[in-house]
Parts: sequence; structure tokens; C-alpha cells
Amino acid sequence: MRLQHHIVIVEDDPVTRAKLAGYFHAEGYKVSEAGDGEQMRSIVGRHPADLLMIDINLPGEDGLKLTREQRERSDAGIILVTGRSDTVDRIVGLEIGADDYVTKPFEHRELLARVKGLLRRVGKGRQHNTDMPTRSFYGWTLDTTRRTLQAADGTFIELTGAEFKLLAVLTANPGQVLSRERLLHEISRREWDASDRTVDVLVRRLRQKLKDNPRAPRIIVTAHGEGYFFTPEATPPAQRHPQW
Repeated sequence: MRLQHHIVIVEDDPVTRAKLAGYFHAEGYKVSEAGDGEQMRSIVGRHPADLLMIDINLPGEDGLKLTREQRERSDAGIILVTGRSDTVDRIVGLEIGADDYVTKPFEHRELLARVKGLLRRVGKGRQHNTDMPTRSFYGWTLDTTRRTLQAADGTFIELTGAEFKLLAVLTANPGQVLSRERLLHEISRREWDASDRTVDVLVRRLRQKLKDNPRAPRIIVTAHGEGYFFTPEATPPAQRHPQW
């Protein structure tokens, strides 16, 4: 018997919530419904979720706040649902920990495909991180298990969720040109179009944090007309005394 994934739908409109719940239940998923953040916390406290589908426009605590909170507590997949389609909203959602972003109105089949893809990715995430969980380059150390970036002097650099995902993908593929389309798909499962600047914004922010001169970058290099590539080969860090 196939293991049922638990999906929690957080949506204040009862009609929309019931339709989504009915659809995913019919597809074989265990589904719970919540109308606000309080109900969501009560549900996941009893039965941890594999995937959270959160509407941004909720009464009281909005979906962005709930996403940030849950990302700190859980590795469940998170899909934000909203009527907005602005690039800034997409970036904010990714930065605070959402894995994907869908805008209303949407096709249920498209949403189902995204849910299936995200659940596969969540399931494989820990396995991928064990391949080489800690990567070092130019004095920097990226720990994909703890999701931290550490400078040579021991200082930890704060990364948003989207920045971490992008750096993890780049360091896993040194010397390989990765298109904007692939990078966006890797960090958010969204399709890229020519007007989408999400990847470029995230690369610019990573360069600032890595002190990588944007005019002559040596870590994350632009392949004009193609995408970006990571120049140094990330390696396991040399043995050193813990800095506690």
C-alpha cells in the first residue's frame, strides 16, 4: 500500500478550500484543512505535514509570516497560493522559505503536478545533502545539512532560503553553465520566462555576501546569453579544530 502524504491546505475561503481538499483526497492524499494560522498549528502539531499549501491573503497572520515560521520548524514542502503575480512577491516568497508559488486562477492538474514534483524533491533532499554535505571554496564553507555559510574567520553569513538553494545548486555543479531556466526550476519548480529576473537578483545578492566583485566575479561568473557557472571546485573542508 502506498504511503499517504499529508497535505495541509491553509485557505480562509471555505469553498476554495473544500474544492482543493476534495481534489487532492481523490488523488490519494491525506488532506487536512485550516482556515488560519492557529488551525494550521493545531493540525501540524498533531500530524506533521509533508506539504503545506498556504494562501498569502489570510486574515490575521498572512501566509508569508506563516511560511517563515514553518520553515524554521519543519522541512515540509511549502507552496504559496495567491492572486498576486509580481516578481517581487515571488522573490519574497522564495527568500522566506517557500518552495513554489502559484497564482490564482490555476488548473488543478498543474497544481497536482507541482505537488508531486515537490514531494519527490522533499523526499530526496536529505539523501542529496549526504553526498557532500559540507563544501569549501575560496575560504568559504557551505554546510548543506545545517544550511549555513561560514567565512574563513569563522563568521556565519545569513542566507535567505532562496539564496541557500541557489548556492547549493551552483556548488554542486562546478564549471558547468546552468541556465536561468534550470536554476529557477531547481530553487522553485517554476518555469522561467525572459522577463523573470528572480535568478539575476539572487545572484547579485550572493555576490555581495561572498564579496565577489560583480564587475569581475571569480566565484559566480556570468555566461552571457546562457546563464551562470560556479568557477572553483567545491571540496570537503580540511580538518581543523572546531571553533566553539
